[in-house]
Amino acid sequence: MMNWEQLLSLKRFGDTNKRLRKEQNETRLGFEVDYDRIIFSSAFRSLQDKTQVIPLSKTDFVHTRLTHSLEVSVVGRSLGRLAGQKILEKHPQLEETHGYKMNDFGAIVAAAALAHDIGNPPFGHSGEKAIGEYFSLGRGRRFKEALTPKEFQDLIKFEGNANGFKILTQNKPGISGGLRLSYATLGAFIKYPKESLPYKPTKKVTDKKFGFFQTDSNFFQEIASELGLKNTGSKGDISYSRHPLAFLVEAADDICYTIIDFEDGINLGLIEEEYALEYLIKLVKNNINTKKYNRLTNTADRLSYLRALAISTLITEAVEIFLHYEEAILAGEFHQTLLEKSAYSAQIDDIIKISVENIYESEEVINKEIAGHKMLTHLLDTYTEAFLPDETHLDSHFNKLVLKSAPGLNFLKDEESVYKRLLEICSHTSSLTDGFTVASFERYSGKKL
Repeated sequence: MMNWEQLLSLKRFGDTNKRLRKEQNETRLGFEVDYDRIIFSSAFRSLQDKTQVIPLSKTDFVHTRLTHSLEVSVVGRSLGRLAGQKILEKHPQLEETHGYKMNDFGAIVAAAALAHDIGNPPFGHSGEKAIGEYFSLGRGRRFKEALTPKEFQDLIKFEGNANGFKILTQNKPGISGGLRLSYATLGAFIKYPKESLPYKPTKKVTDKKFGFFQTDSNFFQEIASELGLKNTGSKGDISYSRHPLAFLVEAADDICYTIIDFEDGINLGLIEEEYALEYLIKLVKNNINTKKYNRLTNTADRLSYLRALAISTLITEAVEIFLHYEEAILAGEFHQTLLEKSAYSAQIDDIIKISVENIYESEEVINKEIAGHKMLTHLLDTYTEAFLPDETHLDSHFNKLVLKSAPGLNFLKDEESVYKRLLEICSHTSSLTDGFTVASFERYSGKKL
């Protein structure tokens, strides 16, 4: 059984002494420092030009990964505080003996939620597919024999969540431990606390994807040990139960993309307004103030009211579900998302279905994802040929020019491991914004000076 005292660890990479909550400075708590470090990081800033719904959208009211992440963190803070209040009532020793407060839970979930998309490549999940397929179906297959099965799996199923963990924790010259976030926040960030193999061994939500690359497995295990996560691995494979607060981070993301992507689709004219409002009303029918709603004559105002009410409704219910299953979650025996237990799951599924058909599979999105796939494949070809050339291209002038154009990858020339070179190339490509990916493609393909 996991316990809250361990799960709320303030430890950071490199600490030699235990950080105690009751000794924290209340004006700037360790968990709040996590939030600050994420928001001031260059990786977080790059989310302002990464796809949420429409790649390379020219409209000013459609969400980017940055605005989405900020909204998810706000919802996550509310979820954490509401849950924290009840957890402290149930486990009073956490406050009386150790000094934890309700807001600590909110700060942890808010920070982890803020970072939840920090490792995502350009062009959204299509970007992940492009990177993975370069190695599974494309020219990247030539490296398979130089890799272990788990290393190859890391590449062919390249995962934004694992890349996010790498960004948050990666050692760099002069910077040990990455952003040096608290282990509690890192634990809440890791939705899939397992390595890439075995692939989807069960239908448990934690086995859907993976949460760290082979290069980061030792540090992940250190975090899991400090937090007291339940070890579920077998036969030498690394797998753990989720940190309980990761369920709240996931719920915050699910709530936001369900409701706000739907709202973006309406604003873009991809979903008919009156039709869409009906679906939102079904979701909030038990909480709607009919008199107030009927006084709103503008469709935009009605949409705004229903969106806020829908988010509030789902926040309240997600916390209730979390608290109801707290013991099962602490025992590592809860294997679904919180919203899958929602009384509104049918309405949520209807909204997501409409979003898929009208937004994610719209002609505009598909055409831009096709272009993005081609561009990322070209960049991976360019980088792998420059940093891992075969013998016939060792003196290639073009490759030498590429090396000069990518100073952030120059350290790879001295890296012996093929896997580490490839992973850094993928991580670098993943760090690019949508706009910079287009510019890099145009430069390397000679289509633009």
